[in-house]
Amino acid sequence: MQYNVKIDAFEGPLDLLLHLINHLEIDIYDIPVAEITEQYLIYIHTMKELQLDVASEFLVMAATLLEIKSKMLLPNHSHSGLDDELAVEMEEDPREELVQRLIEYRKYKEVADDLKSLEQERGLMFTKPPSDLSAYSKVLETENKPDINVSLYDMLGALQKLLRRKRLQKPLLTKITRQEIPIEQRMKEIIKEIKNAKGRTRFDDLFSIRNREHIVVTFLAILELMKQNEIIVEQENNFADIFVMQRKGADYHGVS
Repeated sequence: MQYNVKIDAFEGPLDLLLHLINHLEIDIYDIPVAEITEQYLIYIHTMKELQLDVASEFLVMAATLLEIKSKMLLPNHSHSGLDDELAVEMEEDPREELVQRLIEYRKYKEVADDLKSLEQERGLMFTKPPSDLSAYSKVLETENKPDINVSLYDMLGALQKLLRRKRLQKPLLTKITRQEIPIEQRMKEIIKEIKNAKGRTRFDDLFSIRNREHIVVTFLAILELMKQNEIIVEQENNFADIFVMQRKGADYHGVS
């Protein structure tokens, strides 16, 4: 059974690189290419394991990182006849172009966030006298989406850790079985598990079955529930456990 899923939350390879730089607390002007390349390839490999559509620009960026890494590892003999100090000054940093692209991307991303904040602030302004909106309060409460502080990249990172732990404890089953688990069915089960855990459970606890297909379906079901605004996923700080909760007031129609 194959699941070919395209997720719109991926904004592009520069967005993923910027996430890794912020997550690893790396100086953007002095990027350790070996480390950032390894982390980037891990994310790409995880996406492929989940059979997500990986856009071509992600693969192009992976090739670019590998090229930069190789240039930094191989010695440059083009300035072999010059003084050592002069040769260092003339030698171009292979990371420079990528750093400039990241800096420009970060500027546009920050401007986009500022514009979004201004849009939200402007949306709170009215030019008419206050009206009695009490009759619509419940409707607004159900329509407002929660402020989720966990990104898709954080979810992928948590899944990577989960898969590593599962492999250490017991190898994942590789034998293809005939039992197919629809995502809709797994979504119902996840809501029930959250309710049984008094409305809040750890992300890892939703992956109790050590079967690759079950892990993939569970992860995609969680993403779909997030998309439908049925659950909230929170993380207090970097490297902390991720918790999954049912959104207040939500009542998933698929659960009896």
